[in-house]
Amino acid sequence: MSGFQLDQRLAGDCIVIGDFPLSRMLLMNDSRYPWIILVPRVPGAEEVFQLTDSDQHQLLKESSYVAEKLKDVFSADKMNVAALGNIVRQLHMHIVVRRSGDDAWPGPVWGQGERVPYSAEQAAQVQQRLATVFTTWLKPVDEEFSGVES
Repeated sequence: MSGFQLDQRLAGDCIVIGDFPLSRMLLMNDSRYPWIILVPRVPGAEEVFQLTDSDQHQLLKESSYVAEKLKDVFSADKMNVAALGNIVRQLHMHIVVRRSGDDAWPGPVWGQGERVPYSAEQAAQVQQRLATVFTTWLKPVDEEFSGVES
């Protein structure tokens, strides 16, 4: 989608996984939680209501698809799905695997403790795991991964 630019904070905090028909799929670089962020590749979009009806429907399909797959793959007790945007205004959906007993349980993951970045090896393992389940719609992105420690 022409004119799409990923917000710099998201680019610095996440690892690019691939593109769905509407959204870019990112892995939050925090190994404490399997945490995906979907960013609709719609220039200037900050709110869901700013998307066309068909894009709203597609975002719901993509976020539901991701949440369902992550719940199974990572044995989630609960899936948290949210679009906040108070700090990063670019429209993005957080899809976070939660397990009772995780670092923030039962509260929200935002602002809880220090982020634990993935090592390059851990990131590659998660990407491989995700590649085995996201076989519908997801296409690789020709970008360098950001935020991964070697």
